[in-house]
Amino acid sequence: MRFVDEASITVRSGKGGNGSASLKRAKNLPKGGPDGGDGGKGGDVVFCASQRLLTLYDFRAQRLFEAENGQNGHGQDKYGRGGEDLIIEVPVGTQVFLENEDEEGYTLLADLRRANQRFVACPGGEGGRGNLHFKTSVNRAPKRAETGKLGQEKRLRLELKVIADAGLLGLPNAGKSTFLSAVSAARPKIASYPFTTLTPNLGVVESDDGRRLIIADIPGLIEGASQGLGLGHKFLKHVERTRFLVHILSGDDADPENPAAGFAMLDEELRAFDPELADKPQIRVINKIDILPEDRLAALRANAPADVLFVSALTGLGLPELLADMWRRMDEAAEADRAAGLDFYESADADDDYGDADGQDFPEAASRDAGGFADEEE
Repeated sequence: MRFVDEASITVRSGKGGNGSASLKRAKNLPKGGPDGGDGGKGGDVVFCASQRLLTLYDFRAQRLFEAENGQNGHGQDKYGRGGEDLIIEVPVGTQVFLENEDEEGYTLLADLRRANQRFVACPGGEGGRGNLHFKTSVNRAPKRAETGKLGQEKRLRLELKVIADAGLLGLPNAGKSTFLSAVSAARPKIASYPFTTLTPNLGVVESDDGRRLIIADIPGLIEGASQGLGLGHKFLKHVERTRFLVHILSGDDADPENPAAGFAMLDEELRAFDPELADKPQIRVINKIDILPEDRLAALRANAPADVLFVSALTGLGLPELLADMWRRMDEAAEADRAAGLDFYESADADDDYGDADGQDFPEAASRDAGGFADEEE
């Protein structure tokens, strides 16, 4: 299945049913009276974050989503049935943007970062009242009833930002995919040429006590990635929500006299793309030490900063130490997130649901220029 992380759709909530203007007709009620029931409420359009989905691929085939209309009211005080809500499942980490009609750009409506979190994008129209609501002392047989209110229609933009604990960064062919396949059950494409990874991959590492460490591998970055060169810039958003980064540098690309310089170039690209992303904690790794000459490896070890780890993802050399450091970083970050009330990695409670799109209850709202989105590939 292709990895799709952006989609444009139209959603339409249900129309409310019309109220009834029926009058009673029965032989035991000579004077009759109003008995028209109310129309049913139209169905809402609701987004629900699901762990079952990994991409927005399904939205390439269907672009229009409509909820059910409410049923009309009837005589004998019969109220119309409300329309069923339309539940649209999206991957955890999906952002819902509203396309601005009067100006270019998009406004963030909801950020579904927890499993089962819901957001009402389009509330259904209210049903019209039947004539029994309009009976007065001077108008005992009103023939008036309300029509149901129309539903809402909105043009929305969906953008997926993968939620993971650790993000893998590095130049093309640094060995990120080999590392991911070595520590998890993920099987990304691996080859001896650059840009083997064309879309983000996720891997899960499980500890003996049942904890899970989710790792996101994005395509390799090159110099100028923050200006759109290469593939990595398009997918950098997928490491924005990681708790820390694992910066992998191939031993072939590292300067034995100054190994830290190899990490500095991508750090600058991160800072140009998003300063907050550049400030995330990093684990720095030099990979492929199994193919390095002994003198080159010795020089790298002697000149590298003390916190740089040396591994071979292919042979497993040094991986236990790297994984131990990753678990430690995750525990520290998770504790800090919980203390700040920012634990995005748990399932949502009922209280975490957003209100409807017309309310002001959203935890965050922001505007975004249309140019911030990549053009859709048809």
